[in-house]
Amino acid sequence: MFPEVSGTNLTSNLSGPPSSLERDWSDMPHERLSRGGHRVVSVFLGSIMVFGFLNNLLVLVLFCRFRTLRTPVNMLLLNISVSDMLVCVCGTTLSFASSLRCRWLYGRHGCMWYGFVNSCFGIVSLVSLAGLSYERYSTLMVCNKRVSDYRKPLLAVGGSWLYSVVWTVPPLLGWSSYGLEGAGTSCSVTWTERSSGSHSYIICLFVFCLGVPVVVMVYCYSRLLLAVRQVGHIRRTAARRREFHILFMVVTTVVCYLLCWMPYGVIAMMATFGRPGAVSPITAVVPSILAKSSTVINPVIYILMNKQFYRCFLILFHCEHQLTENLQSSMPSKTTVVQLQRRVCDSSPGHDPDPPPGPGPGPGPGPGPGPGPSSLHTEDQTLAAEPPDVSVMSPSESETL
Repeated sequence: MFPEVSGTNLTSNLSGPPSSLERDWSDMPHERLSRGGHRVVSVFLGSIMVFGFLNNLLVLVLFCRFRTLRTPVNMLLLNISVSDMLVCVCGTTLSFASSLRCRWLYGRHGCMWYGFVNSCFGIVSLVSLAGLSYERYSTLMVCNKRVSDYRKPLLAVGGSWLYSVVWTVPPLLGWSSYGLEGAGTSCSVTWTERSSGSHSYIICLFVFCLGVPVVVMVYCYSRLLLAVRQVGHIRRTAARRREFHILFMVVTTVVCYLLCWMPYGVIAMMATFGRPGAVSPITAVVPSILAKSSTVINPVIYILMNKQFYRCFLILFHCEHQLTENLQSSMPSKTTVVQLQRRVCDSSPGHDPDPPPGPGPGPGPGPGPGPGPSSLHTEDQTLAAEPPDVSVMSPSESETL
């Protein structure tokens, strides 16, 4: 499907001999895709560009239309959606047009711009996912934490952009560089540059922009899943199941993102530290397309796996038969937070465990400081009985945003 062409055909396809810009990815510049291969790549890129933009635009519309979606956790999801949509607008459009013409169309400065914005927005998404994992961990595990505290998520959003800019500007200033990759129709960090400065930048990029966020995510979700197992004997209320569903959605988002980006990272490391010419155009193109597909996958996960988003999606498209159920259960429950926090606090040093249950409906007879299981059950019922605070804006209100 992706036959490689000879050096003669390459000269014809690119309307001239390969320049230094076109030799950035491979040490064998005569290996490139045929016109048919470029057409197949353009079909994939065009699909990613259209569906990625529309899917993320839908997420933004849902945020503007429904107040109930504006929770601290969802602020980080919104940040990921914004960065993904910017990739589709500012990056994928350029590589799509270049694939149609079988060559890079925008010169060296356009290549540097493309490499910078795609790297920047990709790091924003990964750092936001790390912040999302910590926010879920701290919300469910930290005692007396305000569930509706927006300060830390908003700081995480701003910090993700600052952190990304810090690590993507150096190639513009001379520490490594941005150049053509793969089939010569997209740009990224110059992985094959054989210099100590380039190697040092690539090592730092992988450690601080991939390794550190992944370690944070693995630690937070491991601790959180361990805590969930420890409270497994608590009855499975509908509220608790909703919290588990949200956690499952976040973990799935992280796993899908890593599956999209890890092949690209492996190929980049092979190009950097492997033997010259080890990465062929086909080997380079497939992980690049897979990485870009994350802009399409993330919004689908939000809508299909997040019940809040899905119910608001039904309301937005006037599925009136679902309206009553949506309004009754769209507010995320606090019950799991209370249960997990109580469990963590009760298991902390110096805290006595709950006394055994008494024969009556009240708390256990022991003098322990914590309430008995019956009072915890009563508190569960109280929290579960709270009316959901569903604030659906009218069209006039949404127009003011």
